[in-house]
Amino acid sequence: MYIKRSLSKELEIYSGVHFPCTDFTKTSHRYEVVVGIGGNVGDVRRRFEHLYFWIQRDKRVALLKTSLILKNPPFGYVEQEDFFNSIIVLKTSMQPKEFLAYLMRLEKKFRRKRSFANAPRTLDLDIIFFENRVIKTEKLTIPHVHWSQRESVVIPLAGLHK
Repeated sequence: MYIKRSLSKELEIYSGVHFPCTDFTKTSHRYEVVVGIGGNVGDVRRRFEHLYFWIQRDKRVALLKTSLILKNPPFGYVEQEDFFNSIIVLKTSMQPKEFLAYLMRLEKKFRRKRSFANAPRTLDLDIIFFENRVIKTEKLTIPHVHWSQRESVVIPLAGLHK
């Protein structure tokens, strides 16, 4: 069950049991990673809950925080349903490229199909920050390009620090 609040005509925020939440479990993992999660196909909020429990059981990562969920209009390709977006903060001992591969496997597990840029999707997982690292390769850019101009990142991210 989620509590809904309108921020504007186009933006709504949702809070529930696991979004937002903070977990104070101790971990020996070395790196803190901020991941943007999103989707607009099917029951996305339920998928976020499944993702939450999947990550909780995975020893390669430790879930530290989740943000509220933001419902917002798509950008790029706009002829599609609104998106739900949130932020999760994890700790891991994986290096950035290995962690990216891990996220891509998770997307596949949750039936992500890649068809074209900004296409509708069941689950999108993006590394926003990985520690304080700056990486620019063909397959990986950290911090995430244009993160600071996207309401889908900035609004949930701002809620983490309240």
